[in-house]
Amino acid sequence: MAAASTPNGNHTVSSLATTVPVQAVLFDIDGTLCDSDPLHHVAFQEMLLEIGYNNGVPIDEEFFINNIAGRSDVEAAQNLFPDWELEKGLKFLEDKEEKYRSLAKERLVPVKGLQKVVQWVKDHGYKRAAVTNAPRINAELMISLLGLSDFFQAVIVGGECEKPKPAPYPYLKAIKELQVSAEHTFIFEDSASGIRAGVAAGIPVVGVATRNPEKSLLEAGATLLIKDYEDPKLWAALEEIDRAEAELKKGSAQVKRICRELNWAVKKGGSSDIDDLNAFVPRVGHEE
Repeated sequence: MAAASTPNGNHTVSSLATTVPVQAVLFDIDGTLCDSDPLHHVAFQEMLLEIGYNNGVPIDEEFFINNIAGRSDVEAAQNLFPDWELEKGLKFLEDKEEKYRSLAKERLVPVKGLQKVVQWVKDHGYKRAAVTNAPRINAELMISLLGLSDFFQAVIVGGECEKPKPAPYPYLKAIKELQVSAEHTFIFEDSASGIRAGVAAGIPVVGVATRNPEKSLLEAGATLLIKDYEDPKLWAALEEIDRAEAELKKGSAQVKRICRELNWAVKKGGSSDIDDLNAFVPRVGHEE
């Protein structure tokens, strides 16, 4: 469910409540759980300066966003070193990740309000997974540093899928592992690449505008755009989900009551034609 466009090109926002009853919530990691892009930027700056890249001029944030942030290692290597053999470029990125991890251990911080939304997901009993293009060693380190090792039921790494984001495979793998449907899942993502992956998987995406341009997130198909997890727009959307789920449960309870009454009436009349009517009433609820 992508954000729709009006004839004048403006984006309208689709409701997350269309995912009710919600089964799962998926999170990207870099830039979504933690504001890690500045650390990646510093790591790239330092290592690129060491090899005299860009005539010794440090890469700026615009270059980082346009060529590196949110991209797979292959795409980033090709953007940075179009004249290098791919293997050499990937080795450079591998070394850069080691520098990033040393920085992360000292300076990694969560996106504002993260613990609040994590608690909301836990309180509702929704399934959850982290889905990232980062190497697994990075992903598990960041999750651990954020105190979320026991929160996620799966960690999906793009490099371990058929193709990484922006292909849909990492998100498709996540819903398969969690045994949920795309229609009853939503995603938090901070990059256009990640949003395109979610949209291609048929899952609505909340764009978290920590660093990347808001316009690019909307153009990629974000259902909702937020500044961080304390953004009032997010909590209005989550409250809408709560109301929709409450109404669904109320309606299900009423249907069950009617079924019991009909069943009792038929039995009293000596017939059992609809003894099994309750079997057709949908179950509403979530497993921890």
